Amino acid sequence: MDRAQKSEMVTHLHDVFSNTGVVVVAHYSGLTVAQMTTLRSRMRDAGASLKVAKNRLAKLALKGTDAEHISDLFQGPTVIAYSADPVAAPKVATDFAKANEKFVVLGGAMGRTNLDATGVEALAKMPSLDELRARIVGMINTPATRIAGVLQAPGGQLARVLSAYATKDEAA
Repeated sequence: MDRAQKSEMVTHLHDVFSNTGVVVVAHYSGLTVAQMTTLRSRMRDAGASLKVAKNRLAKLALKGTDAEHISDLFQGPTVIAYSADPVAAPKVATDFAKANEKFVVLGGAMGRTNLDATGVEALAKMPSLDELRARIVGMINTPATRIAGVLQAPGGQLARVLSAYATKDEAA
C-alpha cells in the first residue's frame, strides 16, 4: 500500500467511524477465505459492511470521532463490521461468532457508547428497525380490523334474522 492509498483508507475509515450507527471490532485469525466470503455476504444481505483494516490506520481514522474510545481494541488481526442500523452488524457478527470459534467479537461502539462483547451480544438480540416498523404497523392495523369486524357483525346478524323470518314465512 502506498502513501496515497493509506491516506484514502484513513479518510474512508474516518467517515465510517463518524457516520455509522454501530461499529463492531472482532478478531478473525484462522478463518478461511470461504468463511470470510460467507461473512461478507451475510453482512451485505443484512445491510452492513465488513472491512479488514490495518490497526495503525484504524487508530489514525478514529481520532476526532465519537468512537475514539475503542482504539485499544485494535490489536492483532482485526476486522470492522459496521452498519447504519444499530442492530444489523452486531446480529450478523454474533451469529457468525457462535458458528465459528475462530471469529471472536471484541467489542465496538454505538456513537459515544462503548460496547464490550456482552454489549454487542445484547444489541444483537434486539429487533431490527424493519421488525420494529412491522410491529408498529401491525399494532396500528389491529384496532382498525377489530372495529370493522364489530361493525360488520350486527349487520350480518340482522341479515340472518331477516333471512330466518323470510324462510319461516315461506314455510308457513
